[in-house]
Amino acid sequence: MGAHADIGQAIIESLYCEALLLADDVRAAFDLSRRGASVPDDDMLRLSLSVEGLRTTTRVMHVLAWLLNQRAYYSGDMSEFQLRRHGRLPEDRLADPENLAWLEPDICALIRASERLHARVARLDRAWRDSFAMHPAAVLRLRERLGRAVGGS
Repeated sequence: MGAHADIGQAIIESLYCEALLLADDVRAAFDLSRRGASVPDDDMLRLSLSVEGLRTTTRVMHVLAWLLNQRAYYSGDMSEFQLRRHGRLPEDRLADPENLAWLEPDICALIRASERLHARVARLDRAWRDSFAMHPAAVLRLRERLGRAVGGS
């Protein structure tokens, strides 16, 4: 289990706490059953709330899943191979500006916060994965070594 210069357990734990708090805020903001009498009558508003609620919840859950995989790796419950194979952060689907126009500013701010968190984690994911990328010269050297080993030279 090697540590990478661009990512560390402390960063993962900090992001995990931030994501948990954001997930709780997102759940509360988009939980129509808790809104009671304040459930909007306007169909476009309800549709916008539903679509962006699902999008935002999915975004935050993807971030949490990625962070949980990282935590499992750092605790030794997941190998580097498993993390590389199953720990990729899915692409984000940003909020639709037309839907945002229907929503209250505090909900829009929450959506934007989830997009920023996803973008930060995506940068970490790319940087971590880039540290494993093989350069063309390295691939050529590996092929040459394999050729010598198999060819008996």
